[in-house]
This record gives sequence, structure tokens and C-alpha cells, in this order.
Amino acid sequence: MKKIEMVDLRGQYQKIQSKVDDSVLKTINSASFINGPQVKSFQKHLEKYLRVKHVIPCANGTDALQIALMALDLKPGDEVITPDFTYASTIEVILLLGLTPVLVDIDIDTFNIDVSGIKNAISSKTKAIIPVHLFGQVASMNKILEIAQENDLYIIEDNAQSLGSNFTFKDGSKKKAGTIGHIGTTSFFPSKNLGAYGDGGAIFTEDDDLAHTLRGIVNHGMYVRYYHDLVGVNSRLDSIQASILDIKLDYLDDYNNSRCIAASKYNLRFKDQSNIITPIRVGERDSHVFHQYTLRILNRKRDELVKYLNDRNIPCGIYYPVPLHLQKAYKSNRYNQSDFKVTNQVVKEVISLPMHTELTDDQLDYISSYVIKFLN
Repeated sequence: MKKIEMVDLRGQYQKIQSKVDDSVLKTINSASFINGPQVKSFQKHLEKYLRVKHVIPCANGTDALQIALMALDLKPGDEVITPDFTYASTIEVILLLGLTPVLVDIDIDTFNIDVSGIKNAISSKTKAIIPVHLFGQVASMNKILEIAQENDLYIIEDNAQSLGSNFTFKDGSKKKAGTIGHIGTTSFFPSKNLGAYGDGGAIFTEDDDLAHTLRGIVNHGMYVRYYHDLVGVNSRLDSIQASILDIKLDYLDDYNNSRCIAASKYNLRFKDQSNIITPIRVGERDSHVFHQYTLRILNRKRDELVKYLNDRNIPCGIYYPVPLHLQKAYKSNRYNQSDFKVTNQVVKEVISLPMHTELTDDQLDYISSYVIKFLN
């Protein structure tokens, strides 16, 4: 059995090596390293894949979130609602722009933002909601859309972990995660379902005016060189990364399907374990693309399990060990512990097992057998 990786990027690369290498070399020989034809090609192909009118590539997923907020012309003190249980990027960009983050607890089954919590958090200062499609599963976008429409709020979808997943509406229609709200954002960090070989990100929207603003912001606020119409930033997806992503985009559905198959195999192995809660998929099978395969361990031995697995060369991760409301950088007297009962619980229970496109049955057997052995 080959070495178990948390994410096997080398194995994935080897299967498409000749295509990637040829594309990278063509980009280098073209010397079009910034905003070259490779970026435009990837942009068009991603627009087609997502069935969205506008894709604006940028340098990384955190920039994508910041630029999305900048495009909405919010004012200092305006409130933005986002989940407490997620990576720091969401609250980070809110604070960097002088806005006020309003953290909300999560749904214990999906780890996504709790819809009732959104309703309770809305005030006269609320301007936007940032739902995070955590671990690969789309949040309850039908309900979030209703809330946003009733209260005239913007929705920015953080789709860094869920590219390729679908949300199915009551009428049976589907939309890709990231294309449902006013703006969607994503990351092409190497470990993502669609990962570059460096940093990268993108912003999506159906709105022509927002797209125009977003395109200006990513390029120093310029539409004509040296004429700055907006306060912008320098955030570009470089041509080499775009050329790699353009190749890998053709495989994204296959990659996501491989992750779903691996998740189903994990679930089968853990189905009779009373101390394990496996990931719950809400709605159609394509609602979850398993960026992470995250268990809840109920016997209060999660940390011991982490050590046990690491001692046997089985990688694992805790995403996330500390809620945002308890992080030193983001602490505020506005937050009460009683408002985050679910988050405070799951940070002590969650553990993510290896999840990627190259997992083999013998690796899955090995990993799950040691998890079960420890818990029994």
C-alpha cells in the first residue's frame, strides 16, 4: 500500500502530467505571464461550466471575498452575517474593510450556517450575508434567499470548498454553488477540489453592473491603464496557474465523483459505530462534493484519536479547533457563549480523514479499521 496522504496532489498530477506540462511550457514560451490568453480561456470555460454570466479571476480566495464586499459599496459599521464555524477568511475581510462581523451558530447536521440564527441576527445595520458552503456541501440557499429578499440584503457565497456542487430547488431546478446569490467566490488553493499549483481565486456574478465594478477593483480600479476610477487592489490570477486550471477543469466532475465514492465507502465502514456520526448529505447526491470528509466523535476522545492515527502514519485534520468568536484577533464583547452552543460542541468532536481523488480501497480499509479499533 502506498503512503497515505491527506491530499494526494502528486498522484493526481501524474495522471494528467503530459497535458499540464505542455500547457505550462506553452505559457512560458508565450511570455504572457499576466492576464494572458490562458486566463481568458479559463474564465470562459469556467463561466460555461458554472452556467454563470461573469467570472472574474483573481489572486486567491481571500481576495475574492474582500473584492466582493468592496463592490457592494458598504459603509464602515455596516453589518455582515457569517458563520462562526469556518476558516478565518470570511471574518478577516469583513474587519479589514471596517465592517462589523455578526457571527451566527451552525446547523449540527451540515456544519453550515443556521438559518434561524440568520433571522435572529438581522438588525437595521445588516447589509449582507456570507454563507459558507462548508466541507463541500451547499448551505440552505432557498431559505437564505428568502431571508435576503425579505430584508433587502446582499448574499456573497463563500464557495471555496464546494466548487461543482449543486443546489436543487423545490421545482427541481439546479444551480451550481456560488451562482445563487448576488456574488460567489472561490479559491484554487492546491488542496481544493479544483486546485492550482499555487494560489488563485475567482468571483462569479450574473449582474452586469457588479461584474464591471469587480473587474475594475481587481485591477487597481482601472479600466483604462493609468486612469483609476475606483479604489482597487492588485489581485490577478497568473497565466501559468490559469493554464493548469483550464486543464483540470475538464476533470472536476470526475474528481468530485471520486470524492463522493470514497465518502460513501467510508460511510459504509462506519455505519454501525455508535461513537461516530458520519457526514450527512442534504438533498440530492450532487449537493456535497466532499472537500473534507469530517466525522463527529462522540466519546470525548477526539484528541486521543488524532494522536493514535498520527502515530500510525494516518494523517488527519481538525477543521476547525477554535471558533471564530474565541480567536484572539476577533474577540468581541458582542458575543455570548450561549449563542454558539453547536459550534462550541463540534469543535471538540470533528476530525477530518484523508479525502482526495486517489484514495484506494486498501487505504480506506486501513484508515477506517484503525479508527474503529481505537473507538472500540
